Amino acid sequence: MPDPIAFSLFGLEVRWYGILISSAILIGILIATHRGKKQGIISDDILDIVLVSIPAAMIGARLYYVAFKLDYYLANPKEIFMIWEGGLAIHGGLIGAFLTGYVVCRVKKLKFTKVLDVFAPAFPLGQSIGRWGNYFNQEAYGAETDLPWAITVMDPVKGLIQVHPTFLYESIWNLLVLGIVLFYEKTKKKFDGELILIYGIYYSAGRFFIEGLRTDSLMFMNMRVAQLISFAVIMICTLYLKKIRSQSPIK
Repeated sequence: MPDPIAFSLFGLEVRWYGILISSAILIGILIATHRGKKQGIISDDILDIVLVSIPAAMIGARLYYVAFKLDYYLANPKEIFMIWEGGLAIHGGLIGAFLTGYVVCRVKKLKFTKVLDVFAPAFPLGQSIGRWGNYFNQEAYGAETDLPWAITVMDPVKGLIQVHPTFLYESIWNLLVLGIVLFYEKTKKKFDGELILIYGIYYSAGRFFIEGLRTDSLMFMNMRVAQLISFAVIMICTLYLKKIRSQSPIK
């Protein structure tokens, strides 16, 4: 059973969840800065986008999660701000980041699709790292299983049980998505915006199936929200990718 607290400093508990999320953000910034230089986007512009988008992503991730558990948080309003206990939804975070990133790009007169492609590899890598925060928080796991790679968690009713490590499945899948994005960039990319679409398609495909194993999914009308969103993203990204790739022959 993992300890969610990494260490204490002057009476302040520092949690693995925060360390991993912060590390994922930092690595993402370094990747985007390096890739931006190759695309003619200066480091200051990348940092300006990050400084606005990261807080928006955190707020979006939390509001999205709270919105689908509104009854609970209306009864326990103080817990809305306790993000160190988990409860950040990646889809809400991406919505927040994309919207604010778009605004910054408009202000700075940057091509939004080019900027998205600069950040595209950072998203799956950051998610792969951040998912381990779920392990230390004992959350985002799957149904009971006797598979050899099952992990032990404390169920409030059943006690210690063996479950699917869905956080691990998604962490591994995101690394594969990272490889797919980079491979596509080297072999097939013709237009700005293709990489973020490839990320959207493949991340969503994996998330759709992995979500089906989870026991803590956000629900809407008896359907898993993440599966609904994933299916919609796959359809939209696939259609848009087909559209932009038909604009001109491969050179």
